[in-house]
Amino acid sequence: MVADLPSPREQVLRTALRLFTEQGYFNTSVHDIARMAQVSIGSIYHHFKDKEGIAKALFEQLVTRMGAAFDAIEDAHKTAHDRCHAVVELLFRMTEAEPAVMAYMLHAQHQEFMPGELPVCSSRPFTQMRAMATAGMDTGEMRRMDPLVAATCLFGGPIRMISLRLDGILKNPLPQYLDEVWSASWRSVTA
Repeated sequence: MVADLPSPREQVLRTALRLFTEQGYFNTSVHDIARMAQVSIGSIYHHFKDKEGIAKALFEQLVTRMGAAFDAIEDAHKTAHDRCHAVVELLFRMTEAEPAVMAYMLHAQHQEFMPGELPVCSSRPFTQMRAMATAGMDTGEMRRMDPLVAATCLFGGPIRMISLRLDGILKNPLPQYLDEVWSASWRSVTA
């Protein structure tokens, strides 16, 4: 049985993710991506036009994927507490399983190489996190506050833990910290 090989477009995106997170967007050339992805330069220009097009397509793919995962969490859980906890758990697991994805989403300065794009904190997954916090206030699970402040309290600490893990400061896998981090995050928004 032969495994399905990724399409040239998907191979370019996978390779770009690796190179952008390992050596940075500005230190990666289209030729580097083509060589490592084993595709032609013409194929890259056909699918993406340029390196910025690759970066945008990669960002859109990851935002869409994360948004779909958050949708599934919202469908599977009924309370804000459980939804927000599941988001933190997902982000911690993703960091361990796919550190390049999380590094690209959280560490890359997207506006530097995708001018005119909204910052990552304005992307759909981040607006979903704010909506989860608002829903928690509407149901009385959380005390009333600015939704941005609530989302920052709920997810800011966990996101900082992700950064510490990606930077090599935390040696233990993030799921080992989940209960402690979640407890502190939830206490910060409840009465």
